[in-house]
This record gives sequence, C-alpha cells and structure tokens, in this order.
Amino acid sequence: MITSILKYLQIPDNDPHLNEADLIQACRKGNRFAQRELYNRFAPKMLGAIQRYIGRIDEAEDVLVEGFFKVFDKLDSFQEQGSFEGWVRRIMINEALMKLRKKHALKQATELDNINPNHFSQQAVIDHQLATQDIMKLLDQLPTGYRTVFNLYVIEGYKHREIAELLGISINTSKSQLIVAKKRLREALESINYPI
Repeated sequence: MITSILKYLQIPDNDPHLNEADLIQACRKGNRFAQRELYNRFAPKMLGAIQRYIGRIDEAEDVLVEGFFKVFDKLDSFQEQGSFEGWVRRIMINEALMKLRKKHALKQATELDNINPNHFSQQAVIDHQLATQDIMKLLDQLPTGYRTVFNLYVIEGYKHREIAELLGISINTSKSQLIVAKKRLREALESINYPI
C-alpha cells in the first residue's frame, strides 16, 4: 500500500531495485526524494572514482557535490543511450579534472624525450592478495599529473588523444606521463618486496 501511495505521489520508495528509468524521470520532474535516492545510489562509487584524482577526502566530497549538482542540472541532456552510471561517472571525472586544473596541479606535466616505451611496457603481474586499498595507496603517492594520466588511461579507458584534450597537454606528454607512472608504480611494488 505504501508503495502505491508513493508512486501516486511520484515519490520513489527506497527500494534498491527501483527502475532506473523511473528514477531518472522523477528527477527530471524535480522530485527531491528521487534526487536523494539517485544520490544515495551512485555517491559511494562516484566518490571512489573522484578520490583516484583528488587525494584529500574533503576536496573529493566537494567535487562530488558539485558533480551531482551538474548531474541534476544536465539530466535532460542524458539521451538514455548507454549506461546512466557511465554518464554520471564522466561528469564526476570531468569535475575532478576541473578541480585539478583550477589548482594548477597538472602544470607540472612534462614531455620526456628519448624514452623507449617498450622498456617500461612490461605488464606487472598483480597477485590477488594485494588488496585494492594497497594499490590505491601506491597510486596516491604518485604526483598528480602521473596519477591523473594513469587513472584516465588504465582505469577509465581513455585514449591518449582524449587525455591530451581533457588535460590540455600533448599526446606525447600523456604517453610520457603514463610511462613514468608505470615505472614509479613498479618501483613502489618492488620497494615493498612484491614479486614482479
């Protein structure tokens, strides 16, 4: 009975299996309960994604709030083609990158000359016993530029051309940053005596 009353009032209940399309539609109508449900559903994942770029939790939370403001503001532009979660993630990553640009954290990106990418392209064999948190801690130790390019390329799946456009750097700088990031991660793994 409660569910039917909530539906009549266009207020989604807190059912985790609530149809995503109905939730989006209710958000488009400005329904605050639907917006809260959407936020609750996606905030934990998005905060994790943002933290890969923004080290401090308080700054990451600020980016999350700004990102959700943009999600709700631009919800009409979601064409319902592809994943809604992917659309939200793209907004959050762009917000994180804007925050880094405002802090001028990406200005330290440099292009390295005379580097043979094949020298650093060996895949590290990661044991399942190395916890995700440990890997994230190692990533957090990388300088902002290296960490950002690594996240965009390895985790988000962007191509170097896209990364270059997003960050306002050259394609070669993106490639160089990735090479050095991989090298530093490899060194960090070796420093904790992790078999590579």
